[in-house]
Amino acid sequence: MLPAAEIGKAPAAPCCSESGNERKDVEEKNDINIAALFGNEQVSEDTDNGDLTSYVSAFIEKEVGNDLKSLKKLDKLIEQMTENKMQLEEQVLTISSEIPKRIQSALKNAEESKQFLNQFLEQETHLFSSINSHLLTAQPWMEDLGAMINQIEEIERHLAYLKWISQIEELSDNIQQYLMTNNVPEAASTLVSMAELDIKLQESSCAHLLAFMRATVKFWHKILKDKLTSDFEEVLAQLHWPFITPPQSQTVGLSRPAGAPEIYSNLETLFCQLLKLQTSDELLTEPKQLPEKYCLPASPSVILPIQIMLTPLQKRFRYHFRGNRQTNVISKPEWYLAQVLMWIGNHTQFLDEKIQPILDKVGPSVNARLEFSRGLMMLVLEKLAADIPCLLYDDNLFCHLVDEVLLFERELHSLYGYPSTFANCMHILSEDTCFQRWLTVERKFALQKMDSMLSSEAAWISQYKDITDVDEMKVPDCAETFMTLLLVITDRYKNLPTASRKLQFLELQKDLVDDFRIRLTQVMKEETRASLGFRYCAILNAVNYISTVLADWADNVFFLQLQQAALEVFAENNTLIKDAAKLYTKERWLSLPSQSEQAVMSLSSSACPLLLTVRDRLLQLEEQLCFSLFTVFWQVLVEKLDVYIYQEIVLANHFNEGGAAQLQFDMTRNLFPLFSRYCKRPENYFKHVKEACIVLNLNIGSALLLKDVLQSASGQPPATEALNEVGIYKLAQQDVEILLNLRTNWPNTGK
Repeated sequence: MLPAAEIGKAPAAPCCSESGNERKDVEEKNDINIAALFGNEQVSEDTDNGDLTSYVSAFIEKEVGNDLKSLKKLDKLIEQMTENKMQLEEQVLTISSEIPKRIQSALKNAEESKQFLNQFLEQETHLFSSINSHLLTAQPWMEDLGAMINQIEEIERHLAYLKWISQIEELSDNIQQYLMTNNVPEAASTLVSMAELDIKLQESSCAHLLAFMRATVKFWHKILKDKLTSDFEEVLAQLHWPFITPPQSQTVGLSRPAGAPEIYSNLETLFCQLLKLQTSDELLTEPKQLPEKYCLPASPSVILPIQIMLTPLQKRFRYHFRGNRQTNVISKPEWYLAQVLMWIGNHTQFLDEKIQPILDKVGPSVNARLEFSRGLMMLVLEKLAADIPCLLYDDNLFCHLVDEVLLFERELHSLYGYPSTFANCMHILSEDTCFQRWLTVERKFALQKMDSMLSSEAAWISQYKDITDVDEMKVPDCAETFMTLLLVITDRYKNLPTASRKLQFLELQKDLVDDFRIRLTQVMKEETRASLGFRYCAILNAVNYISTVLADWADNVFFLQLQQAALEVFAENNTLIKDAAKLYTKERWLSLPSQSEQAVMSLSSSACPLLLTVRDRLLQLEEQLCFSLFTVFWQVLVEKLDVYIYQEIVLANHFNEGGAAQLQFDMTRNLFPLFSRYCKRPENYFKHVKEACIVLNLNIGSALLLKDVLQSASGQPPATEALNEVGIYKLAQQDVEILLNLRTNWPNTGK
């Protein structure tokens, strides 16, 4: 047994001298034994550090300590260590016997792989040499073969070119033979094939071939068109086309003249043959178009036979309503408008009963009456486009023209079913110069009407005062007349082709309502001494009536559609505003100079596109939208801007002192004031951005104090009170903590 004083000390080194290798073996075995007891990884690491002795001492101290009774454990520990030693020695022997075999196998595999690689390299060298030799031998053949291939390809192109010419000439010969035998239908069908061939060749770069093709189509098209047109006009003349008198007084056309079956049979035959020339006619004829400023909807050409039927009417229109004719009076637009309506009415029955069945047999879904109306409408549009500049600044003449055009449009759509999607007079009135003049004149005459209605002796008397059932609301005459005025204005502009133009008229109506409100307020102030007097009560009745009617209009489909259009405009502008803010989102907020380093704070250059876009859109929509819609627009815009700037700029960056000051300057001195004309405190609508700027610009002491309070009083009233003290009411505590962490100007505390 060991003396008590030696318990816990490291074993002494062996007294006998050992060679270096023997000593090393003993140390390694000791390491293995200790590893078996303490764990291989820990002991191995500690052995490398030279602490094996201390760990052994610690182990003995732990297992034996100062308790002499614990010495009984030594036998068991020695036995366990011996057993672990034997197991480890067996493992070492097993590994030492297997490793050489594995090494030999790996070396053998490596040697075999080396031999295969050498063989492949030899084969590669041989193949490379053979390929080079073959390429050198084949090079002259390849050059000769390439030249022959190029010649073959060129010959094939020439053959293809000649085939196209041959095909064109064959079709041309066929048309000539058909015409010589008076087989016009087959000639027309062949011309259709030629026109389709022309369309296929449009992508070719063979300019001469294209010119030859087009010249051939033009040649035969003119011959066939002239012949068929002459025959068709002869048949129409037998029917006394066009019908100048109303249908009820027509003696021919719809009646049955002598030889009627043969006439109508010829009419159908020629009509169908002319339809076959439609493709080539569209290729060769440039349709008449008004200038782009009128924004007419795209539409195909009127079908060829209808064009021919329209020719005599077009001649009559130009004869009477152009030049120095007595019927061409600029102050009488109703003359030519009524004439066109009369022509449409005179020919409607014939077109529906005689021409439409022919079109139905041919197949294409073409409406004969609408084609006829489209052709006449182009005459009206050309006439309007020519006349409007001459009377644009004569209010009476211009107003009269607009009234007559609106009446014409109403009859055209209601009586003859002319679709509003086709080109019509409203497209001419929507041209910018004309439209702005229309708005001005409309406003002028509406204000004059308001003056007269309020100055009338019966302005405050109800028209239905003696009829109890009708006069429940006791509406004064001026209020009813005013709402009728608004309704008439709505009827006048509701068929405008674009929502933007309608919204501008809606803005006019909003202004008129506001003007009428001001007038009522002025009259009411005059009646304050007799607040229960007749006129004062009439004003209250007028306001109640107008409010009720406007509330009903809020559910009107037309105004709901306008509201939807306004929201769509907002959606487009919302996307545009995000695009304008891209530069601002990439500003280097982390490295901007502090406010003390700048003589004068100025707007960030990257913010200019955003602010200009916001300003322009606000001014544009304030002019075009009614007050209630514009209020909705700018408030929604503020909400989206607030969230966008907070999420995409504030939370996405870190800020030094200069960056935080610059952001606050851009927001409070530039962005917020853009909305000051619509509310007194616009910053209250930018709650996220406003409070974020407060947090980012707190002085260091206040920021440190706020940070400590938030960390020590999470979710408690003291945290809320601390936030309120610095002006934070919208942002949650977690949001403020995030914003504080975005600041980079914290003092170095050594932590």
